[in-house]
Amino acid sequence: MTTHHPIAIIGAGLGGLTLARVLRVNGIEAAVFDLDASPSARTQGGMLDIHVDSGQAALRAAGLHDEFRAIVHPGGEALRILDRHAVVHHEEADEGDGGRPEVARGDLRDLLLGSLPDGTVRWGAKVTGAHPLGGGRHEVVLADGMKFTTDLLIGADGAWSKVRPLVSAAAPAYEGLSFVEVHLNDAETRHPASAALVGGGMFFALGAGKGFLAHHDTAGSLHVYVALKTAENWISTVDFSDTAAAKAAVLAHFDGWDAGLQALITDGDGELIPRPIHALPVGHRWDRVPGVTLLGDAAHLMSPFAGEGANLAMLDGAELGLALAANPGDAEAALDTYEAALFPRSEASAAESAASLVLCFAEDSPKPLLDQFASYR
Repeated sequence: MTTHHPIAIIGAGLGGLTLARVLRVNGIEAAVFDLDASPSARTQGGMLDIHVDSGQAALRAAGLHDEFRAIVHPGGEALRILDRHAVVHHEEADEGDGGRPEVARGDLRDLLLGSLPDGTVRWGAKVTGAHPLGGGRHEVVLADGMKFTTDLLIGADGAWSKVRPLVSAAAPAYEGLSFVEVHLNDAETRHPASAALVGGGMFFALGAGKGFLAHHDTAGSLHVYVALKTAENWISTVDFSDTAAAKAAVLAHFDGWDAGLQALITDGDGELIPRPIHALPVGHRWDRVPGVTLLGDAAHLMSPFAGEGANLAMLDGAELGLALAANPGDAEAALDTYEAALFPRSEASAAESAASLVLCFAEDSPKPLLDQFASYR
């Protein structure tokens, strides 16, 4: 017998969990399916700055804003911008009154998970495909062969969404930039020079076509992204299972850079993790398809240079939940309302993100980024 769920959310990331929580606050139950075997199956990434008008608005709709404030990382809104010689060109302190407080992604996900009843998320449920049954209903197939049907299918399943093909033929494309993720653990004690260089908040050290983005995380480690404008196949030419060889390959791109910056690579603890940057086309949208929609990266994957990915995913989830609550029994009216706001909002952020990527890694970087901050003043 095939199980039926009135509302099925694919993906237990920040967007999918926000949607499930807002629905529950409004008396609507949903089933969430995630491919991870458990909530702790993999690390959840670094720090996020949560914006007043998007991520924080979503948390207010979820009834979790006070709990969110309790897990904010003090000092995380500080900023430093350096050049390849480690000269500091711009610095801002965190006065505690900004609109973008920093929080660990894992802590935020735990907050959302803890707000839902046990059993809401079906772990180890990897979706392999879905197809329409007519009348807005869909059947979803899992990797273990199990199937279920749903009246409303929501793809919150990220960059390589299995739900997206139901509404769009678009696929993420490589943005010409790859990150290599590095961690320096127990930084204040084991890597004090690097800790002092990075400072307490967000850190940029930029040059032509490359650079470093870093921050302290709540565990006291430095979370570093080494950024390189490279061909899409560059990652495949490096053996990342051999950490020493991977460090040498990445370091080769930073000949002539300050030794303290180079140490963010050479002093890394554990393996280096390659992360090529992909994005959906700016302005990605689709015609209304009965009984299915997308949110977060599944809808508008973009590079991280507008700082909007997690914030938009949460806002998507909250707005979709509120639209469904406001249109009981009429999911199509709710989806019309939701997508009408989703498309222009995500297009604006995706365009900003694409422009900021170019700005950060221009030939005369970090000057364009510094000029941008000067214009804000």
